[in-house]
Amino acid sequence: MTALVIAEHDNASLKAATLNTVTAAAACGADVHVLVAGENAAAAAQAAARIVGVTKVLHADGASLKDGLAENLAAQVLALAGNYSHILFPATASGKNAAPRVAAKLDVAQISDITRVVSPDTFERPIYAGNAIATVQSLDAVKVVTVRGTGFDAAAATGGSAAVETVAAVADSGKSSFVGRELSKSDRPELTAAKIIVSGGRALGSSEKFQEVLTPLADKLGAAIGASRAAVDAGYAANDLQVGQTGKIVAPQLYIACGISGAIQHLAGMKDSKVIVAINKDEEAPIFSVADYGLVADLFVAVPELVKAL
Repeated sequence: MTALVIAEHDNASLKAATLNTVTAAAACGADVHVLVAGENAAAAAQAAARIVGVTKVLHADGASLKDGLAENLAAQVLALAGNYSHILFPATASGKNAAPRVAAKLDVAQISDITRVVSPDTFERPIYAGNAIATVQSLDAVKVVTVRGTGFDAAAATGGSAAVETVAAVADSGKSSFVGRELSKSDRPELTAAKIIVSGGRALGSSEKFQEVLTPLADKLGAAIGASRAAVDAGYAANDLQVGQTGKIVAPQLYIACGISGAIQHLAGMKDSKVIVAINKDEEAPIFSVADYGLVADLFVAVPELVKAL
């Protein structure tokens, strides 16, 4: 058996989710190959070759693959699919965009958002906002899988020495075209890769208070800032800061929840965090059921005091 991991990258470097997906592929008991599809992405291909556990890197380089359009990426994967028993994508926006196209074209079921590999044909995935775990077995000849990064440790990024093989890039499908991309720029760590996250909820009351209270704590800890859906919907924080079932799934070393009640949708996005600290004046708040440390206090008093203590 051989598994193909579809690398996520920016044509210069690999995204962290690729490393978690390699770990999942290795757990399938297969040799692990990585596809780096892009334009002028030799640096990303070399980075993939250094990942421990990878035995071969396939480098497809062409203008049609520059911007990661799902139609072209799926076509590139399909051109190689006949050689593989497993095709694994990170369960990111990009992976979720391309994987269903590959599964449909291969006429197989997609196995989504896995968090554990039981055996080469059996996987675990969360359902009902993470309140139940489904065990799914696939009898398809090719398993098309998306991997939840928080469910697997990252493979070591250095220490491997895989061969890099060049493969022909597919032609542009002509079905879509890249228009533009707006990237948010921040000195803070990216939310899904951060080791420490400070999150705020609707209890903060305003966008100004959200920044005034959380920013000093995040600065002290070198943390990323997150938000509950309620805070995002109220306009206190930007959409890309939302943590939860309909936002980003995170699993940092430390998650500090300030003024977040702990709705089930939010818990689904952060309950795999290694240590959870909750600050809320409502002692009955559901967030305390998953917290390792809970402080029943007014966050407008407690958080500034915590900043001073640090």
